[in-house]
Amino acid sequence: MSQYLIKNWEPDDPAFWKARGAAIANRNLWISIPALMLAFAVWSLWSVTVVNLDKGGFHFTKNQLFWLTALPALSGATLRIFYSFLVPIFGGRRFTAVSTATLLIPALGMGFALRDPSTTYSTLLILALLCGFGGANFSSSMANISFFFPKARKGLATGLNAGIGNLGVSVVQFVTPIVIATAVFGSLTGDGQTFVAQGVEQNIWLQNAGFVWVPFIAVAAVAAWFGMNDLADAKASFAEQAVIFKRKHNWFMCWLYVGTFGSFIGFSAGFALLTKAQFPSINPTAYAFLGPLAGALTRPVGGWISDHLGGARVTLWTFIAMIAAVFGVISFMPDAGGAGNFTGFLAMFIVLFMLTGIGNGSTFRMIPVIFLTEHQRRVNGLDSAAQRQAQHEASKESAAVLGFAGAIGAYGGFLIPKTFGTSLDLTGSAIPALHAFIAFYVTCVALTWFFYARRNASMPC
Repeated sequence: MSQYLIKNWEPDDPAFWKARGAAIANRNLWISIPALMLAFAVWSLWSVTVVNLDKGGFHFTKNQLFWLTALPALSGATLRIFYSFLVPIFGGRRFTAVSTATLLIPALGMGFALRDPSTTYSTLLILALLCGFGGANFSSSMANISFFFPKARKGLATGLNAGIGNLGVSVVQFVTPIVIATAVFGSLTGDGQTFVAQGVEQNIWLQNAGFVWVPFIAVAAVAAWFGMNDLADAKASFAEQAVIFKRKHNWFMCWLYVGTFGSFIGFSAGFALLTKAQFPSINPTAYAFLGPLAGALTRPVGGWISDHLGGARVTLWTFIAMIAAVFGVISFMPDAGGAGNFTGFLAMFIVLFMLTGIGNGSTFRMIPVIFLTEHQRRVNGLDSAAQRQAQHEASKESAAVLGFAGAIGAYGGFLIPKTFGTSLDLTGSAIPALHAFIAFYVTCVALTWFFYARRNASMPC
């Protein structure tokens, strides 16, 4: 497949970029985006499916349901650790195609399992873990796209890839209630399940939640195989990439990304169930897609603003605003003194989602700048060959950090819904969980300010 391998790639050379680099990079980006969107859709399938399980004859406790929403994030985050290093080893085109094709496993598995209410809870847990394939794809996708674009455009390019890709969370929460409410595939996917609502017998087709994504996944995998490229310059062994574990800024950025992306995917996974628990009269599926939609749309904005103002400044003020937004959520939640206000609760959560999207873009903009600056400092005063080598090494390290930070950040998708579930079990309220999130965001503010945003910071970015 040598026709897909590009042996010389110099995106920071203006002449190269104008002549052929921009066209190739953009083609790879626009094939990568829908593949990543489908990955996020599969990753988030359980976040909206669980609120309808009782209608299909599946009856579990609140904590069991929160486990189903949390496990995809746990497995996805863990797999991301490995995926983040695989693009430079196998090539972006090949790995994107294969990793997209693996999404067929959980999609088909859920389709067949949800047809039968006697399917065991342990089987559903396994399928939830397999949905982690979708979450894992993010790290490989972001690492791959970062190689294609010059420094000045990395923020926008990775923001578009991740931001539009993140729309998969909103899309799945919008589409799933529609496709499970109708026999969109006729008899092809099996009979529906019957339930009674307000004395009226109705049907639901839970299996459509999985089956509806199968043809789109197949098309995206084929498009990646025949339409994307592998970059010879991006090749690197695991040992070459493992140097990031010695870089303190790798670990700092992982912590910050737990606060931004971890919040986005964690709130996405837990919002529908949290709404159902706190406001039982509200249909959560009618609103669940709004928050992830807001967060996905603001992610490219965060990258674009950071390209102009600096990622550290944007990240700092984003975390400060997130603290205020969580206090806003708490003020509208039910407590001993009242029933709460759903409109205010929803509005503040949408603001919180928007801020997580901006923070996702700004933190990912910080990473390439940090590692390029580090390498340039090491070769300060040396010849042009040393400068080019430093830039090349910085590109490889920043790509590895983008993937690894994405892996660690994704654990927020497990921690947030599980913290909500534990808080509700122990106290009957989700407010203690939100207080814990505020405390974590305070540490993110302090870290960002001290190392990156204050005057005379050691690594301004």
